[in-house]
Amino acid sequence: MSNAAMVALYARVSSEQQSKRGTIDSQIAALKERIQADGAQIVEDMCFIDAGVSGATLVRPQLERLRDAAALRGGAGNSDSRINGRAGV
Repeated sequence: MSNAAMVALYARVSSEQQSKRGTIDSQIAALKERIQADGAQIVEDMCFIDAGVSGATLVRPQLERLRDAAALRGGAGNSDSRINGRAGV
């Protein structure tokens, strides 16, 4: 059994145009790279992606799911929002 930390992934782009340009894909790739470099593992069903959702509000569908999942699992742990400007691990 692995001792690696199990983490969730959240990424967001604010416009449909950004979503179509694939900037969400680059955020996800950066997150996965960082998670692996830190020796952690992504929980299979804990990837939350808000594509085309404004950051002007905290009411975002996938962010709400992440919060709910973290509450059910006993906490969200640490957050790092420095990767690619808006992605957090």
